[in-house]
Parts: sequence; structure tokens; C-alpha cells
Amino acid sequence: MKEALTNILIFKTNIKTEADKLSVAALLDQHACIEKWNVDLHDIDCVLRIVSPTLTIQEVLCLITNHGYECSELV
Repeated sequence: MKEALTNILIFKTNIKTEADKLSVAALLDQHACIEKWNVDLHDIDCVLRIVSPTLTIQEVLCLITNHGYECSELV
């Protein structure tokens, strides 16, 4: 089954290392509203993609920035 494109939220972050990724993994893996997520550490923008049918952009921004990382929506 394919995800609806409207369920994929895309962000520029400063999650640059495997240690950073593991830090946010603990947060994102346990979030009930997140179906899947990934961070592209090889991309210049360290792109975070989140598949969620219910989370808003603002909720993700708060979640990531409150965890100590920079995050902004990619459009």
C-alpha cells in the first residue's frame, strides 16, 4: 500500500551525524502518530521525512526544536 503524498512532511534540519539521528530516533520511534520517518545524512539539508496522517508541520517543528535541533519546513 502506498502512502498518500499529503501524509509526508519534509523538513530541513541540522541532524548531521549518526549520534544526532539516534537521539531523535528515541523521540520519533515512540511517537504514536508517526508511521515512518528517516533523515538523509548525506543531503546538504539533512532532510527529515515523516509519514503521519495526523501530525501538523507546526507539531513536528516544536517536537524537533524542543529536542534541541533546528528544523524548518522544506517546500
